[in-house]
Amino acid sequence: MTKISIILPVFNGEKYIKKAIDSVLAQSLTDFELIIINDGSTDCTPNIVNGYSDERIILINQENHGPGNARNQGLEIAKGEYVMFLDSDDWFKCDAFEIAYNNAVKNDTDISIFQIIKYDDGEYSQNDWFNLNNFSKDFEDRVFNPHECRDFLFDISVSACQKIFRREFISKIDAKFPEGIYFEDMPFFFYTFLSSKRISIIKRHLYVRRKHEGSITEAIDSKFLDTVEAGQILMDIFIKNDWYDMYKFDLLAFKINGPRYALMGIEEKYKEKLYSLIKKDYDSIKTTQYYDDYLENLGPVKRKFFLDIIESKSYEEFKTLNQTNSSPAK
Repeated sequence: MTKISIILPVFNGEKYIKKAIDSVLAQSLTDFELIIINDGSTDCTPNIVNGYSDERIILINQENHGPGNARNQGLEIAKGEYVMFLDSDDWFKCDAFEIAYNNAVKNDTDISIFQIIKYDDGEYSQNDWFNLNNFSKDFEDRVFNPHECRDFLFDISVSACQKIFRREFISKIDAKFPEGIYFEDMPFFFYTFLSSKRISIIKRHLYVRRKHEGSITEAIDSKFLDTVEAGQILMDIFIKNDWYDMYKFDLLAFKINGPRYALMGIEEKYKEKLYSLIKKDYDSIKTTQYYDDYLENLGPVKRKFFLDIIESKSYEEFKTLNQTNSSPAK
């Protein structure tokens, strides 16, 4: 069996795709398959990929359906013992596969999480999130279960590219990325992480994340309208899997904060649209058994935001009600 399947979705990635592919082909561990899903690119991406003759590369061409669908297509055909994900503008360190695979096999893990380093126009930088600094030293060099991370679960990086997954585990729990929205990593992470039995961390920078203007999270634009639906999907996951009661305090704060931060920072032309999506979501919550949980568990700033959305009838009215709530404080 092939040791690792690398799933690389790409849409109009001609500027960076060669660096991504080359980083895979240069790995010290050579027993892998690289599944590239060309998600309807209209630039030179297909020509660049077709320029490679390596038999380990599998190219799937499809119409544009978004990153969630592309990753799911890759999972459908993956044959590796383990699965890793790569974004088309990023790259792996040359020993990433060897280190991640050896750790996963040695510890018999469902998921192993490694560090990411950021790259911005020639400069490398680190942050606590990608460095896994939320994990104390007690988590290093051992296997743990997800509920040991209960106190900081929502402070763990959700990036699928930061992890190596046992493929059999992914298949057994039927894990899929949400399709048709951005921020598809988030629901996928929480479902797989909380479904796992054996997890480990690797305190090594194995993945390089490129920062540039086209990165999904670098500009708060129309993509952030999807924070509402992503939060709804997340709530469903916790409820259906009986994780809600254990995590509801932090879960509800997390669900409110995504759209709240987005509404504060999104481009002005999208604010009314995002407000409307949030209001529709909150109005529906008011009719459910979970409404009182929001009122009882949210901190004062998030609770005010929640109620101001419900009580307002327009974005302009909301701004008046919420004018004291302009900072990201808890």
